[in-house]
Amino acid sequence: MPTIDVNGTSLAYTAAGPESGTAVVLSHSLFFDRTMFVPLAEILAGEGFRTVAYDHRNQGGSAPDRRDRLDMDTLAADAAALIEALGLGPCHFVGNSMGGFVALRLAARRPDLLLTAAALGSSAEAENRLEEYQRLFGVVEAHGPGVIIDVLLRVMLGATSLTSRPELCEPWRTFMAQLPPAIAESVHGVIHRTGIETELAGCATPVLAVAGSEDETYPQPISGRTIAEASGGKYVMVEAAGHSVALEQPERVAEQLLGHFATVRR
Repeated sequence: MPTIDVNGTSLAYTAAGPESGTAVVLSHSLFFDRTMFVPLAEILAGEGFRTVAYDHRNQGGSAPDRRDRLDMDTLAADAAALIEALGLGPCHFVGNSMGGFVALRLAARRPDLLLTAAALGSSAEAENRLEEYQRLFGVVEAHGPGVIIDVLLRVMLGATSLTSRPELCEPWRTFMAQLPPAIAESVHGVIHRTGIETELAGCATPVLAVAGSEDETYPQPISGRTIAEASGGKYVMVEAAGHSVALEQPERVAEQLLGHFATVRR
């Protein structure tokens, strides 16, 4: 597992696909790590793209950090620095949930680094369930995610996955239940983010919003139409997927992404 020092932290990443291919950078959800993109990355690499999936600071194999350095603006700066350090730009940038917050910030602020951006199961708004998630934060901070693992799974995955795909859900149940209480510092950064709608006005980067039909965390129009309207982009709905749409329906997401990528030329 390679790591790279950028923006005052160390980020773990995994690359796949031909080195000559146009890069697709994959930015994961809170409570996951870069491996949530393994199925999607395999499809994109098979189409000739160079995929780079990385872990956010304080998550996965990347360096831990304190709360005041885990805001979404800092994570967006990390992503920009990663792209520059690895020579990946201009690239396609795809983020699920937390990664989507990063994708939208890059689309607005660093169009020089991006060909396109895609926000999956994400939002351009400030958190509209702050009080509810603040209570979640308190439990995770005190005890770790394991004590609320069933609640967490319902937040992160759709009903179809939870009821009919144990081979997908059970490994992630184990993964999330074993996360340390320090993951609460990243939760704080997510739920206390600012909105990005104003910055997205006049966005020069083509943006695609992908909403899961079973996403109860950011249901339509939050994860689809609102992002598209703010950015001048497009949105699509993927059936039988919840909040972690990239993980739950990688083939359908890949189909949408490939069409999105094809709208621009490197």
